[in-house]
Amino acid sequence: MPEPLDAALTEVRALLLDPALTRAVAAGKRRGHRPSVVRAELRPVTLKGGPRLQISTSDGARPYTRNVAPGAEAGAAVDALLAEPFGNWHVETADATLQLRVTKSGEAQVHRAAASRPAAEPGGHDREKDYLLDPGDPIFAEIGGSAAKRRQVDAFLRALAATLPDDLTGPLRVVDLGCGNAYLTFAAHRYLTARGLDVELVGVDVREDQRRRNSELAARLGWADQVRFVAGTIADAVVEPAPDLVLALHACDTATDEALARAVRWDARWVLAAPCCHHDIAAQLRSRPAPGPYDLLTRQGILRERFADVLTDALRAGLLRLHGYRAEVVEFVDSRHTPRNLLIRARRTGTSPTDAQRAEYRDLVDQWRVTPRLETLLSGAATDGPAA
Repeated sequence: MPEPLDAALTEVRALLLDPALTRAVAAGKRRGHRPSVVRAELRPVTLKGGPRLQISTSDGARPYTRNVAPGAEAGAAVDALLAEPFGNWHVETADATLQLRVTKSGEAQVHRAAASRPAAEPGGHDREKDYLLDPGDPIFAEIGGSAAKRRQVDAFLRALAATLPDDLTGPLRVVDLGCGNAYLTFAAHRYLTARGLDVELVGVDVREDQRRRNSELAARLGWADQVRFVAGTIADAVVEPAPDLVLALHACDTATDEALARAVRWDARWVLAAPCCHHDIAAQLRSRPAPGPYDLLTRQGILRERFADVLTDALRAGLLRLHGYRAEVVEFVDSRHTPRNLLIRARRTGTSPTDAQRAEYRDLVDQWRVTPRLETLLSGAATDGPAA
């Protein structure tokens, strides 16, 4: 629940000046105020002259770094930063993590957690489990989810971390399409704000009861002004303004195509979509003989289904490339946790496709005589059946 801001910032100050500090980030802005810098990062460093507190700030165009000595100099520098009207603070020490967000009413919403500890493996060997989000984070007490679901979400966040540039600053608009129970939605918000980003996140799901449930969770977490939910289909839900980042975790069959199509229409800068089932292309492959000499690929049902998975995602990646994206298909989580472990990861470049790239895609589609749903959505075609 909200706390007095002055008291919370005093706690932050103590952690920033604690020798156990490992990293801290300040970013975002309070309602009606604007800091003189868009982001500040603090971390301890050891120089020839001894230990120092390194402070890196950015005005959105260029970074500035200085190293201050412990004691009065560090205290004055920290006080100056705490006086800035940042909207978010994320502080990590060897023992604890603190996240502070300033609410619209000027109070502090604070989450505190103990630092994650190495977990013992069978046989007495200790191995530190490297989570982007500590499994003991207080948000999991609210959002629930099985251990397998948390592993999937954490793996998805790793792929997100590898996609976004390290020096990303400023507001970030995010949409999670087909969010369901919003495990990814809330975890992504937690992770992105911990990076010091000012995040506005929208979760979309077709069910109104899910919208109500997730909205209530956001209110309990104190995030109702940053995380909101709308009921509607992936194709038609109203999301304004257009997002910078589009997420979709296991949207079933052509729902993944709808998510990718909306991302392209929004000109989203980044897209991460983990497909689920692939029935559409599989059905098209069943309806006609395979082109020679590939009949052995589709004669057996299990092989046809697996080949349909590969063909579907290859065509999706190819279409994204034709629409100005650099796209790759990667494994984002071990298959032990889910067989649906591939991720389509795309970054908008705005580069026009070459004739060779167009021909490469068209030759593959024509040879197999299929019509990818994503092609239909992006072309505005009225039919969605296979090509003749």
